[in-house]
Amino acid sequence: MTRYCIDPGRHELIATWGTGEGDIATPVAAVPAGTDAAVLLGLARALTHLSEAAWRTYTHPASAAASTDPNSEGWRREEERKSFDEVPGAITRPNLPQDGMLDVEYSPLVESAHRAGRALHALGDADLTDAVLAETGTELAAVENAELGDLTGRARQAVLLSREGASPVQVAAADHLLEQNPFGPGALFTDIDPTAAAVAAAHWLAAAAEVTAEATGHTPTTVLLEADNIEALPHETPTLVLQLLQAGASPYDAVTGLVRHALHIADGLLPDPAALREQLDNIDDTLAQHAGPDTDPEDTGLRLTPLDPQRPAPDLLEDLLAGIHGCHLLHDEYDDEDDLDDDLEDWNDEHAEQRQNRIHSHFAQLVREVAAAHHDRLI
Repeated sequence: MTRYCIDPGRHELIATWGTGEGDIATPVAAVPAGTDAAVLLGLARALTHLSEAAWRTYTHPASAAASTDPNSEGWRREEERKSFDEVPGAITRPNLPQDGMLDVEYSPLVESAHRAGRALHALGDADLTDAVLAETGTELAAVENAELGDLTGRARQAVLLSREGASPVQVAAADHLLEQNPFGPGALFTDIDPTAAAVAAAHWLAAAAEVTAEATGHTPTTVLLEADNIEALPHETPTLVLQLLQAGASPYDAVTGLVRHALHIADGLLPDPAALREQLDNIDDTLAQHAGPDTDPEDTGLRLTPLDPQRPAPDLLEDLLAGIHGCHLLHDEYDDEDDLDDDLEDWNDEHAEQRQNRIHSHFAQLVREVAAAHHDRLI
């Protein structure tokens, strides 16, 4: 989301947002010297809340809810998204106190706009009001662009967010990047929505696991456990994704389901009571083995979600790419396509690097072929 602040030295209202490569700041408007600082800070706070509410309609789309029936969660999300059109009117004609009473809107987005409007009303600066109107229009347009899969300009901040759904445009863009480099180019983290990138990465991990299973004799769902014996890997989550895919889930459903589950936990919700009950069935035995008065909770192995609930989609993407790397490690142990006749005594660093590059390229090409053969599962 975009954060707003006041630069008291320059007398400016400033907007800042992240891009995946660093933060950007841009001036919104000049404010007259001597303006009430508390009111200005209130304006900045209201605009920050407005941005947060607007971007929540992106990360929590109505399409990801179980139902859009009246008064359901999906219905509330739809109504909040429709309220974008009410923002300009709320800023220019805010609810003001009357007879000691103040109307408060149910919509967090619209109420934030009214709060910004009340601050502007108190400041009484027409130029500042016009600048804020233009700024909020830019911010809402960024959300709309992100929904369409266009993460250019201010919409690039979407690369830092975890979304319950994924744009087909973004999934296709991520798939194209992975086709060029199946190990995961940096652009996945700077140019692509992380949930969409994770959907594509799950497809490519499945291809890498299939290639590795064929070469090693292990099953696709156990290759990462074996690779962990070569190099420490975050194998639990990518193995879970491979198990979901083997059970018939699509990469889209597997990834968005995990991200949605983590986002619900971050919101303080209990998304799957039945699964939690199953997890707790043997909790006494688990705690007896691992827990004591001085035990760190992280050492019990009990987790509500396998992902970081503060950044589930980027966390999942990182783990899936680590899984592809793990497949390469294990495949390398069994790869006989690059046996060399050279005497090992004649090897030097250049020979070793050339061999590693050949192995790397050979594995990448095998993965490309399998990913292409199963491309229909990505759509």
